[in-house]
Parts: sequence; structure tokens; C-alpha cells
Amino acid sequence: MACQRQPGVFRKSITNEKGLAQFLQKKGASCKVIASIISRYPRAITRSAEHLEQRWELWRNIFKTDSEIVSILDRSPESFFRSSDNDNLGKNIDFLTSLGLNSKDLHRLLTTAPRTFSNSLELNRQMVEFLEDICTELGGNNPEQFAKAVISRNLYIFIKSTKRVKKNIDNLRASLKLSNSELLALLQGPGAEILDLSNEYLKNNIQSLQQKLVSLGCWKADIKKMVISYPMALCIGPETLSTKLDCLLKEGITLKQILDKPKVLDYSIQNILGRLEELKKVGYDFQKNGINILDSSRKRFVAKMEKLAT
Repeated sequence: MACQRQPGVFRKSITNEKGLAQFLQKKGASCKVIASIISRYPRAITRSAEHLEQRWELWRNIFKTDSEIVSILDRSPESFFRSSDNDNLGKNIDFLTSLGLNSKDLHRLLTTAPRTFSNSLELNRQMVEFLEDICTELGGNNPEQFAKAVISRNLYIFIKSTKRVKKNIDNLRASLKLSNSELLALLQGPGAEILDLSNEYLKNNIQSLQQKLVSLGCWKADIKKMVISYPMALCIGPETLSTKLDCLLKEGITLKQILDKPKVLDYSIQNILGRLEELKKVGYDFQKNGINILDSSRKRFVAKMEKLAT
């Protein structure tokens, strides 16, 4: 399997398979985990003992224990072995720390978007400068804090191009007719979470959401308000969104209730249908009691149903 994944690795005259295994064993990795790492990312055996030690120490600046790092390597060996440039990794850690990101933020970045640390320092700096410029253009008075807020909310931002992010920002502004202050508040809030979407996907979802809601009698001003309060609605594909809305409306829930509580759209169609069916059996009145019950954890929903059934 390893030969099939990266055959060139095994044609190298010098590898360090035994040294890698011993190194990982000392860090607490089991033989099974070590075998899994090598089979999924054979290039790991080309790293020297010195390189491994240096990289481990850099990771320990972010993680508290060796076992945390071993756990990540077991899940995603590429995150540790993909880059051989320890100097670049160290510079990126220093740079990201200088932005005000704490250990928890760096931990999340390294586990969720490890390619951030393989980027050149200049590429990461370009993204930060781009975000700071956006803040200034929109009339913000704290560009550094704005950039930090966006990064903290969207860990994938560094592995996307500034061109993609800018086009998404322009799309949001034009489609929703947002003022500078509205766009600024959206981007440094939950809107940051959708900036990494592909341009066409976001554009199509905005158009589909508007078309569907307008066809149901919704004003564009209300659609704008809904997206500002819950931009994650734009992550839902057109067909799925339409089905969710139809399911809710069919059971007597009003469009206004959905617009006021759009997070109910966050749940799967199966989840929505299941809850609606259970509530229907106990004669739940959405007009009288509202729809908050649909936006609750499974544990709370079950507890509420038990009360309603007594």
C-alpha cells in the first residue's frame, strides 16, 4: 500500500524507517499507529532524526503533551510530515502568535488546517494584510482585531486565495445590498465562516435563497436580515434548502417564524421531519408555542417531549 501511495520514496538511497519508528515509540505511539502512519504517508521515513526532533519541539510550542501530537499524527500524518521546512514552520508560528492568536487558536489551526503552516510566511502575511485592508476600506478602526476575528472564525482562510475571499465579499455586498457598516459587522461576525466557500457555490446559493423566499412572499429586506443573523444558511444547497422550508411550512410554521429563527434550517431533513412527526403526535401548536423546540439539542428535545406527553 505504501509503495502504491508514494513509490518514489522507496527508490531513495537513504531512508529512516527504523529511526522514525524508534522516535515515535519514544513519544508514546504504538506499533499499530506507527505502521498506519507509514502506510498512509510513506514520505515520513525520509525525515532525519534531527528534523523529527526539531519539528516535534516546534509542535510542542502549541500542544501540551506528546500524546496530543501522536493522536493527530494517527488521524492525519500529512499534517506533521508534509513539509520538510522546519524554519518556515517556526516563522509561521511566531507570525501567527504575533497576530494575537493564542495557543488554543493555533491548536485548532494545526489540527483543522495544517497546510497553513506549510504556506510560505509571505503568503500568510498577504492574507492578513488583505483582511486588514478590507477593514480599512469598510471604515473599520481596528484592522488588526478584524483580521484576528476573521481568522478565529474561519480556520480555512489561510489555505484559500485572497482572490476567492475578495470575490465572495463582493458577492455578499452586491447581492444583499449591504452598507459598509453592515458588511463589516457581518465579516467579523458569523459571516467569516462562509468566506472560504467556492465563488460559484456561494453565488448560486445566494440567488437560490432569494428566489425561493421571494416566491413565498418574502421581502428582500427580510432576506437580508436573515442572512446577516444566520449566514450559514448560504452553506445549504438549493434543493436541500427548498425541501427544509417546504417541510416546515407544511406543518403550519409561518415564514416569519423561520426568518426569525433561521437556525432551524441547520438541522438535517431527516432530523426536521422526525421532530415534526413527534410533535404532531402530541398536538404541538407552533403558533402558540413557537419553534424554539426545533432548535434544541437532542437531549433537550427528548426531555421536552417527555413533559408534553404527560
